Amino acid sequence: MTATETGPESPAEPLPVAIDPFGADIRAESARLRALGPLVPVELPGGIPAWAPTTYDVLRTLILDPRVSKDPRKHWSRFAEVPANPSWAWILGWVGVINMLSTYGTDHTRLRKLVAPSFTARRTEAMRPRVEAVTEELLGALEETAASGGPVDLRGTYANPVPMRIICELFGVPDHLVPDVRRLVTAIIDTSDTSPEHAASVQRQIGTVLPALIAYKAEHPGDDMTTELIRVHDEDGDRLSDEELIYTLLLVIGAGFETTVNLIGNTVVGLLRHPEQLAAVRAGEIGWEAVVDEVLRVYPSIASLPLRFAVSDIDIAGVTVPAGDAILTTYAAASYDPGHYGDDAAEFDPARGADDHLSFGIGVHRCIGAPLAKVEALTALPRLFERFPDMRLAVDPAELRQVPSFIAYGWQEIPVVLR
Repeated sequence: MTATETGPESPAEPLPVAIDPFGADIRAESARLRALGPLVPVELPGGIPAWAPTTYDVLRTLILDPRVSKDPRKHWSRFAEVPANPSWAWILGWVGVINMLSTYGTDHTRLRKLVAPSFTARRTEAMRPRVEAVTEELLGALEETAASGGPVDLRGTYANPVPMRIICELFGVPDHLVPDVRRLVTAIIDTSDTSPEHAASVQRQIGTVLPALIAYKAEHPGDDMTTELIRVHDEDGDRLSDEELIYTLLLVIGAGFETTVNLIGNTVVGLLRHPEQLAAVRAGEIGWEAVVDEVLRVYPSIASLPLRFAVSDIDIAGVTVPAGDAILTTYAAASYDPGHYGDDAAEFDPARGADDHLSFGIGVHRCIGAPLAKVEALTALPRLFERFPDMRLAVDPAELRQVPSFIAYGWQEIPVVLR
């Protein structure tokens, strides 16, 4: 990693820092970037240039600044270069789509309003009994597995299926398409492979899996969000185009389970690695909501999210971000900022009460599914630890493997012994 170089007669100029595409040590990388300044130039996988905020206040200010857009078609000066640069093609899964994640102003407001009815407080609360039923069913299956005494991958058997089943029921995804949806989201999250072949594979999956879901729901409509979006599309194409329908489903289904998988898994690992914190939770000294908030802060399900764009020149933290430049949304770096959370900012401490984390976003792009994610986590986690009070990691924590992504923060597997 390069910091700065100085010419014989020129002041020090920061050179872009290459972001680790594997996300192998997000905390250490955040600290190295922060040492260079509050806003530093970086290169994303494939050499895509961007600015990375390294402090809480700078990130929060940029997120809330109306001069910062999420629409690359209007505001990224390098967007036209993507098709000619094969090593940049992977970014199309994030910014080459048209949904709430990649729109600005009235376009974003229109698309968000179409999805919002599925995530109202009333509808989220109405789903609680279903979340509880799925949780109990999966815990029952774990009970049977626990009898063998061998290790169990808790990500695959519990952290993944809880949110996966709920979001698929909410959007009416039939059982035969669930594996395809899971593979598609996993492929997009994986930023370790920037080859044109991988990018092309992702685009093929988007172009087959989601149209297959739309075709199935057109023939088998139900009380689900996919059916509702199809109705809006068919009755009023001006409100939802073909592309917007596909990419809205990609965003909401993908984000609706992948992030919560990591939230549940990261909480399990965090508590098992800190038995003194777990004991305080069991004793009622720390509530589960505080645990979940601290996990979202120190182990954010999304560590960094590409990309936002400067609509005009922005002067901030002694730096000018030129109009058209890309900005990385660095949730993890903000969470580890000692200027905001103290010298122990990188340490897991549910008692700190840091509920001002930015891990669900803030402002108009705040995660629309945050209440549902919390319902799922606050149901699945207490019941898991109640059912298996002697649960422990089956491997040394150092052996856990981070998912190969600088975007997601989670573990590929979570081997545990339940009894």
